Amino acid sequence: MTIFPLPIDTIFLKIGVYAIYLLIGIGFGYVLESSGFNKSTKLAAQFYFKDLTVFKVFFTAIVVGMLLIFGAAAIGLLDYNLIWVNPTYLWSGVIGGLVMGMGFIVGGFCPGTSLTALATLKVDGMFYVAGALTGIFAFSETIDEVPHFFNGSYFGRLTLMDLFDLPTGVVALLVTLMALFMFWGGEKLEAIYGNKDISKEPKGRYVGAGVFVVAAIGLIALGQPTNADRWNWISGEQQARLDNREVQIVTEELLHTMHDSKLNLVMLDVREEKDFNLFHITDSDHVLPEEIPALINDFIALPANSLFVIMSNDETRATEVWKYMVAESVPNVYILEGGLNNWVDTYATPYEDEYCAGEKENLQDDEFKYILTSALGDHCPAAYPHLEDHEHVEYEPRIKMELKRAPSAGGCG
Repeated sequence: MTIFPLPIDTIFLKIGVYAIYLLIGIGFGYVLESSGFNKSTKLAAQFYFKDLTVFKVFFTAIVVGMLLIFGAAAIGLLDYNLIWVNPTYLWSGVIGGLVMGMGFIVGGFCPGTSLTALATLKVDGMFYVAGALTGIFAFSETIDEVPHFFNGSYFGRLTLMDLFDLPTGVVALLVTLMALFMFWGGEKLEAIYGNKDISKEPKGRYVGAGVFVVAAIGLIALGQPTNADRWNWISGEQQARLDNREVQIVTEELLHTMHDSKLNLVMLDVREEKDFNLFHITDSDHVLPEEIPALINDFIALPANSLFVIMSNDETRATEVWKYMVAESVPNVYILEGGLNNWVDTYATPYEDEYCAGEKENLQDDEFKYILTSALGDHCPAAYPHLEDHEHVEYEPRIKMELKRAPSAGGCG
């Protein structure tokens, strides 16, 4: 059994996990209500700089969540790749933020706090939730009218670490220092516009600020797990799958999968470009092993029915890429057994034989063994064999689709 990251679904079973989520939701709602966040007047006061409690609470939650998430990831208790990060749609996000901000000022609630008000039977909360649901319906009915605006500035799973090319710990420290500076500025604004006596604020906030800074500095020292670290955590289970040939699919299974419309098949050809140009399977994508790390977020974001099949000339390169992707928590990754050499052995026709001048002697590791007189690419029958010619071939299926482990959507507190 995998110990790290912590498999709560294995420890508590599905019903136990749902119970944990329910308790977290109840606790979150209780904290909002006890903090007065079910009152529109208290929430709206922040926009007039009279009471910045909402700002302080939510920014504190951001910093605490950030430090706990990356701290847990640093010691292997949490797999950050399986956490939902809202994809960035720049311009539509800017406009959406402005619309929500205006609604927050006018109505006195954000979506999460309006539900807290509804739960405590606040009339204004009821009207706000009704208005929000109406807006959601109107948006869903009109979004197709301007799809280029909403989807045209898509940046995917973009984080501050990606944007500024900085280590996670450094970003955490900078965000923490920014938050503390804004807390200080917020108190000054409350004193000016809300006539608040700052001297009566609890002194413990300075201790909390110190803890935040120390924790952020600790993240710099710890760093985040490398791919090698992540593989070491799962190597016992995953290496056994490799050794038992559980992830190497035969050519016949890939051929049948290529004709399965229910699956989003992603074939990654990780060979050198010269070999890819000589021959490759139709619809396979040429990706060098060194390009894989930059694509991990895109792979994880693909639909739950996505299936990855990695191929090289034999299995050497494909196996290394498989290890990397599995360690990065990409689900449903398999290797083409025997690679492209085996594929050509199985599906070569007289057309390919016409361009084949023989096989190489003293074949090197992961080398294309055929000597072709012309670069065929995928313009030959073997690149996309007819299923009806091979559908009666028996084989042992090895593909077992894993359910998507990462959440498929996020939301506003």
